[in-house]
Amino acid sequence: MAEMLLQLEQVRAGYADAVVLEDLSLDVPERGRLAVLGRNGVGKSTLLLTILGLTDIRRGLIWWRGADVTGLAAHRRARRGIGWVAQEREIFASLSVTENLTVAARPGRWGVEQVFDLFPRLAERRTNMGNQLSGGEQQMLAIARALMTNPALLLLDEPLEGLAPIIVDELIKAIRRMTADLGTAIVLVEQHAEIALELTDQAIVLERGRIVHAAPSAELLRDRATLERLVGLKIAVN
Repeated sequence: MAEMLLQLEQVRAGYADAVVLEDLSLDVPERGRLAVLGRNGVGKSTLLLTILGLTDIRRGLIWWRGADVTGLAAHRRARRGIGWVAQEREIFASLSVTENLTVAARPGRWGVEQVFDLFPRLAERRTNMGNQLSGGEQQMLAIARALMTNPALLLLDEPLEGLAPIIVDELIKAIRRMTADLGTAIVLVEQHAEIALELTDQAIVLERGRIVHAAPSAELLRDRATLERLVGLKIAVN
């Protein structure tokens, strides 16, 4: 049985007086790949922020490699190996591509040349400033910068949203390589359900902050009726 990297037990969390997640439990093993699906506003991004330590937890526990991190600050969770790619990307516009990467660097297998190998477009634009990149290139940079922290688990919030098909294809290949080939665990929030399921092993569907369906990704991908009922299919970009 695979060793568990991340576990949430009956977590109730939100922001100040607003509760968003209700009695939510999940497991992510070492090298695991979990898709988080659901319609807009059901708590998907809040789940990622809760894993990061950026919400108010009212009840429940969060475990990281067997240690209770429920009360641990976000920066300390990051040091333990949790990386995040925000939906807003949040790159440094006034820094070059290389500077964006090196400012986040921590010891490990991912370095500047390794992420340039994963994203050749960034290597070609290594001296460009962040505000000189296209939206797709900024997304690549956001993922590359997160990898420079050498996370064991990478949280990805809508990484493909609003991007051109050719960029989506490049990002899919990169995500598949860093997970299947290089073993980085991911929790992937993505509106393109078919793509998310193809990139992951397990999937959960949220509704009003609760898990209403959990299944192997391949099984859910074949269950079109359930996907339509719970998610509303968003067709993969071709």
